[in-house]
Amino acid sequence: MEAICNVNFGFIYHFKILLGVTIMKFLIAIGSKKYSGPTLEVGMRIANAFNAEVTIVYVGEKIGAFSTSEVLMAQENLQNWKLDRQGVDVLEWAFDFLVQNEYVSLDSSADGFNVEKLVQTDDDRCEVFLEGNRTQEVGLILRNGDIIQQLRDEVNKRAFDVTIIGASKKRSMTHDLIQYIDSSIFIVNNYQPDHQYKMLLAVNDAPNTRKAVKYGVRVAQAFDLFTTAVTVSGTADFSENCKKASAWADKFLRRSGIENKIHLEHGKFVETMSTIAGDNHIIVMGSSTKSPLVKFFKGSKPLKVMENCKCPVLIVKE
Repeated sequence: MEAICNVNFGFIYHFKILLGVTIMKFLIAIGSKKYSGPTLEVGMRIANAFNAEVTIVYVGEKIGAFSTSEVLMAQENLQNWKLDRQGVDVLEWAFDFLVQNEYVSLDSSADGFNVEKLVQTDDDRCEVFLEGNRTQEVGLILRNGDIIQQLRDEVNKRAFDVTIIGASKKRSMTHDLIQYIDSSIFIVNNYQPDHQYKMLLAVNDAPNTRKAVKYGVRVAQAFDLFTTAVTVSGTADFSENCKKASAWADKFLRRSGIENKIHLEHGKFVETMSTIAGDNHIIVMGSSTKSPLVKFFKGSKPLKVMENCKCPVLIVKE
């Protein structure tokens, strides 16, 4: 079997659907090799817990028309020309990580990373695919252009369930990625491999709370996390629906083998979540149910939590 193979994964995905097998799809967005290690490590561990198909994507600067023609003309002789387009070295670094951590099969990694196997799908995108070992198939994608536009296009075209990103120093970029990408978003913010993390799970009567709890179970299993399920009320009382949601979450967590405790807290949601989380929790919460227009002008609670916290956050969208 070749180290890297080009396969019609769209056909395979729909064939599995016909068989009644639901395969989740994860997109891990990486940047520089210097800062993307935690994003790749966390992303692959979570994808492994979901037994998901994984695509790792790097978005580089847009290639000019002349440069694109040069790359296409020299593609068959990249090794001799040393004309690797921006980001090929990052894909090779990601490939080495996958091999070292046994995320790809021995057969598919035997020949190493072969740049000549990159398949150009359009001017701004090329791809290679690997046979997964502990997850489903693993894709490596190189895109060029505006990062938000390119990631949004990738998510929309391949219908990813979860996009995993690092926390950008440009807070506005992280904000825009959360706002404009349609999948659930995991922000690997200030992740420290040596920390003993716990999970903080936001529970309320919103429509997507149950989905957030189910995602939270997989995250807790991936990292062996003690879980605190917290329901926050801004008034003196808790609605019956919130109490029922909290009771359901407790029951679901216990049945899933997740050690947990339930908290009913009075106060402001953002401040309460940030205070409890500190820097040693992974926060899981449902996305805002506000309209896009209201979120644009007033923001949303998940966005505000992300902006105020010092730890990783998973925002689960419907």
